[in-house]
Amino acid sequence: MDAFLYFVPGVIVAGCVFGAVQVIRRALRTSRMWAHGLTAEARCLNTYTKTGGGNDTAVHSTLHHVYEYTTRDGQKFRFDEAGGDSTVVAGDHVGVRYLAERPQWATALQPARGRLIFGTGVLVAFLGVLAVGCVLFAVSAHSAF
Repeated sequence: MDAFLYFVPGVIVAGCVFGAVQVIRRALRTSRMWAHGLTAEARCLNTYTKTGGGNDTAVHSTLHHVYEYTTRDGQKFRFDEAGGDSTVVAGDHVGVRYLAERPQWATALQPARGRLIFGTGVLVAFLGVLAVGCVLFAVSAHSAF
């Protein structure tokens, strides 16, 4: 029983740390693409919406775009990106940025450093609060038993 009270919070804390690292890595990669990335013209191949929630919760939807572009050395890449401009439809041409060493990572999002920093900070703060809550639960469970 005691091990269970430590195992579950430990797994949640590990998940929070992993999630925070992934969020920070994604933000740094996006920032690097905006600052140092090469540019190319991409064509929007498709758009679709992912919807979540329902029943007793609020419904939310996220717009996704599928883009295809050609790098400077002639390689073609496709990528799917969430949260793009809602006025872009299939067949439109947009500018993308990509890293020469990782052309499979590209973005058509316009640079918005403040939004990127704020969103990353909020998500990391949420994961931090969740991790601290798990640690406090484990400490209080230890002192109670």
